[in-house]
Amino acid sequence: MSTPLSGITVIDLSHVLAGPYCTMVLSDLGARVIKVEQPDVGDDTRHFPPFRAGESAYFAAINRGKESIALNLKDDADRALFEQMLPKADILVENFRPGVMERLGYGWDDLHARFPHLIYGAVSGFGHTGPEAMKPAYDMVVQARSGLMSITGEANREPVRVGASVGDIVGGMFLAQGVTAALYERVQSGLGRKVDVAMLDGQLAILEHAIAITNETGDSPKRSGARHPSITPFETFHAKNGLFVIAAGNDVLFGRMCEALGLDAMKSDPRFITNAARCKHVKILKRMIEMVTLEQKKKHWIGLLEAAGVPCGPIQNVAKAMADPQIQARNMVVELAAPGGGKPFLAAGNPIKISGMDDTLKDARAPTLDGDRQAILDWLDEG
Repeated sequence: MSTPLSGITVIDLSHVLAGPYCTMVLSDLGARVIKVEQPDVGDDTRHFPPFRAGESAYFAAINRGKESIALNLKDDADRALFEQMLPKADILVENFRPGVMERLGYGWDDLHARFPHLIYGAVSGFGHTGPEAMKPAYDMVVQARSGLMSITGEANREPVRVGASVGDIVGGMFLAQGVTAALYERVQSGLGRKVDVAMLDGQLAILEHAIAITNETGDSPKRSGARHPSITPFETFHAKNGLFVIAAGNDVLFGRMCEALGLDAMKSDPRFITNAARCKHVKILKRMIEMVTLEQKKKHWIGLLEAAGVPCGPIQNVAKAMADPQIQARNMVVELAAPGGGKPFLAAGNPIKISGMDDTLKDARAPTLDGDRQAILDWLDEG
């Protein structure tokens, strides 16, 4: 099967998560990704638990399908080898603090002058411009600065970090979009572009309802737990044996929910007849729904609501999600060959499904440090 980025070569100077997440997406779409790592140490995530036989499962999941070569870009011999790679590459990705690549002699201006076809992708905490561009940042810092943490968690309790590293991951996703757009533009112009993505910018970009609420009301939204601040009912509800989710996102779905729960009178109740009214009376609405749902188990209500076409579902832990038949059917849990053989690692699959492209990642593996040096040297010798 063909892949959209077949024939594209990426030099990956990035480490930890934001940059490697971007290059993982590019690799999943068929690009050849050559990961340039520090000799002896490698990417920091090689040392992140959990481990199996000394190999990091975290590293394997994010660096699947890539090749590795160890180069010290302050060493003349390694620099010479690196510079042989640049004219043969299409994209360079880095996630250093601004200024690091310039000090090495490989900033955008230097590289664009020498290799005008090369696309330069950079992801950093605050981007390459602005008064705080030089400050260091991690995922939690940008979650906090962006306002995301201020709306995450339960009302009247302390803000919390989102459970996944969305600061890094969203930055990596936006960088992948940017460099693929630059690839398309290069077909017409022949020239590479610099793509500069800030993790902080990415976090602001995903605050769709929060920005609208703040702009229109003059007040920042508060933490509302599992409840959506602009749609009702759209949150968790108690059943006899625990919580489940109902997401009745419009008036038609609200009516169907009422019928499924035996609450037909609520459809014509002025307090609930529109979404705006339901948002205003959210507490009493939830209480009336739970007076019914507490009488039966979650499975009972999910069955009735699904039969009525109302979006709903159980709250699954990660193990249950990985075993979910729908997720399994979409190849969203894949096996990655472990270095040295043995039991494979499991990782999240490629969520981008493209016709004619194999999405099983059946041949993907995480590289050993410097394990692809000879193959890369042979590639360079091809001329």
